[in-house]
Amino acid sequence: MKVLIFGSSTNPERYSYKASEMLLQYGHEIVQVGRREGHANDHPILAGHPKVDQIDTLTLYMNPTALLEHQDYLIGLEAKRVIFNPGTESAELAKAFKENGSEVLNACTLVMLRTNQF
Repeated sequence: MKVLIFGSSTNPERYSYKASEMLLQYGHEIVQVGRREGHANDHPILAGHPKVDQIDTLTLYMNPTALLEHQDYLIGLEAKRVIFNPGTESAELAKAFKENGSEVLNACTLVMLRTNQF
């Protein structure tokens, strides 16, 4: 499964970093996009709005106000499923994802992985 982590960080204490680590442990392909380029778990973090195709799951790690600034890009990824992790929830953005055909969840990627719900 191809997962795009939006809001990736090079800081091992951040949940986006922990999510990338756990997604890799569970055998998922990851693409990381953050505010700045770098690396997390030996995978590049891309900045800006890189073109990425065939995203199964988009997992969000950015505050709702910042997410709205990226709405067109995020919707354009055409992810099959979108996970709003705690603190990222946005009713406006969730509505836009649903209208575009994405399944939307307010959930925690880490918990979903640990409980075999991912």
